[in-house]
Amino acid sequence: MAGVVKFEQHASEALRIGKGFSLAKVDPDSTPGYTGSKTDGQQLLAELDDNLAELQEKLFAESRFGGTKRILLVLQAMDTAGKGGIVNHVMAPMDPQGVQFKAFKAPTDEEKSYDFLWRIQKEVPAAGMVGIFDRSHYEDVLIHKVHSWATPAEIKRRYVAINEFESRLSDSGTKIVKVMLYISKDEQKARLLARLDNPAKHWKYSRGDIDERAFWDDYMAAYQAAIDETNTAAAPWHVIPANKKWYARIAVQQLVMGAMSELKLEWPKAEFDVDIERALVEKS
Repeated sequence: MAGVVKFEQHASEALRIGKGFSLAKVDPDSTPGYTGSKTDGQQLLAELDDNLAELQEKLFAESRFGGTKRILLVLQAMDTAGKGGIVNHVMAPMDPQGVQFKAFKAPTDEEKSYDFLWRIQKEVPAAGMVGIFDRSHYEDVLIHKVHSWATPAEIKRRYVAINEFESRLSDSGTKIVKVMLYISKDEQKARLLARLDNPAKHWKYSRGDIDERAFWDDYMAAYQAAIDETNTAAAPWHVIPANKKWYARIAVQQLVMGAMSELKLEWPKAEFDVDIERALVEKS
């Protein structure tokens, strides 16, 4: 990859939140750990596609021989922050048979009749899979906190339940990558206007996005609280400045690749004599 501008500091280090983290101090226009331009970032994204695809294939192959490792990417953000672009651009190189994608919408009446984690637990990735949650169990401590749909005591209970849930996932072989894509309120306005200016994007527009903008500060406070309460060693949070879409994409790519690398994946060893099988093939 000669000539390709790489991260000076790995995204897992540059973006993982630490003690005393303040969301208000994050510059949504910044590119932590990366000094390259948009063109550089797009080149890096393309250059690493093959690496990402190979790591995913190793993950899937291991599971065919009893491996229990898996990846869960949790994407949380305000509307228009670019979750769809992340899925399309970062996950495109992967083999679809090894990806489990779930976009969580408003819960159904049946789902509401159970604990908030009931519908989430049904969608966790199987062994060998890369699971992607577009929104997740965190909606139940974000929008529910903002609109007081749950009491403070219930929200606190949910933080504890989330930590226990993610700990169990980690213990079972799941590497969890939790990401908040952080855009500014002005950037969201610009993206909403861009949708209205493009007939091909009208289907993405929702009047509800405007309604929720009125609660922007409340949402930021809810995100801060959720991050404070659920940033654990088993499932740490990463906050990605996302005003620059190209940066958010390469940052998530780096985080997913880093998580896979930490799993120390190996190609399964052949359970047969390769030379004998090769001879049989040549004679066939």
